[in-house]
Amino acid sequence: MQLYFVRHGKTKWNLEGRYQGGSGNSPLLPESYEDIKKLAEYLKGTKFRAFYASPLQRALTTAVMLRNDMGITVPVIVDDRLKEFNLGDLDGEDFEHMIKRGKSLISDIVKRYPNKDDKVLLVSHGAALCALIRTLEGYDVADIRKRGGLTNTSLTILDTEDHGKTFNEIAWNETSYLDRKITSRDTI
Repeated sequence: MQLYFVRHGKTKWNLEGRYQGGSGNSPLLPESYEDIKKLAEYLKGTKFRAFYASPLQRALTTAVMLRNDMGITVPVIVDDRLKEFNLGDLDGEDFEHMIKRGKSLISDIVKRYPNKDDKVLLVSHGAALCALIRTLEGYDVADIRKRGGLTNTSLTILDTEDHGKTFNEIAWNETSYLDRKITSRDTI
């Protein structure tokens, strides 16, 4: 099966260089709607079984718009395990907890969609996705950002042929469809 990971569209706080964490909820910028349409066009024809989304508005809006722009009717399933990392002790969560909840979701998805040609799209947040994807690939927590972070409205694809025991990277932080120069503000 294949997992398609999408980081939500850029928000006002991303543009300002502010971290949002699991509690912030800055709205998407107008240009993010265009980026989502470009991603929808890029993915057109891909047959997804379901979309999963973080309950935070920026991710849920991205998921619903992406599905609608693709003209498909798969369910958008909201799951708290896709929420962004809570920022430090103030929010009461560490990386290990965030990774554990993310892996729990992936385990459930792999069991629910066990066929080789099943494809599921997940929309979440920069830190949460980077940590989850990298640990699924076998990286240590200390190494999850060595190849950089994820760009807003980027696509990363992992494949598993052994029901989630191992994952192979098909694409990392793909943004060619955005057809613009990526800046540092796109990865905050």
